[in-house]
Amino acid sequence: MGRRIALLRGINVGSHNRIAMPELRQHLTEAGYGEVRTYVQSGNVVLASDLEPDDLERQLERQISERFGIDVHVIVRTRDELAEVVDRNPLREFATNPKRCQVSFLSRALDPQQVEELAATAADAERLVAHGRELYAWHPDGVARSRLWAKLAGTGLGVKATARNWTTVTTLLDMADE
Repeated sequence: MGRRIALLRGINVGSHNRIAMPELRQHLTEAGYGEVRTYVQSGNVVLASDLEPDDLERQLERQISERFGIDVHVIVRTRDELAEVVDRNPLREFATNPKRCQVSFLSRALDPQQVEELAATAADAERLVAHGRELYAWHPDGVARSRLWAKLAGTGLGVKATARNWTTVTTLLDMADE
């Protein structure tokens, strides 16, 4: 079975969509996935499955809805896809704080005009680079007052999306390689 990384959107943010990670691990293990592991409380799962990412996304969304009574979007990448995300990092030259470098994982690539509109909301020091189904964003002053981050974190992209900081991205790849 291949390693898959499942990213659940909006899990355990404030008082919404609460799922205990031990309970999620147990449920996914009982559902037949192998080597289920989670990272932090925000819905990061590494597991073994032979399902294609799109099929696994739909199956996980359904299983989470049925078991936990919440509807969340799930984005899945294979181990090799995540390794490509890490290897290509177009922000490595100036993104010195991994907590302020974000990758938004999308269900499909955005059209170039939409990327241009997003980039236009960036503050002078911020950067946005689109590559296929990922958007790399650098927020040197943090995300709290970033208009770019507000657009990336919102639901107005027109695609399923969820973001992770660089520390989480690289940790998930390390977990997939263990």
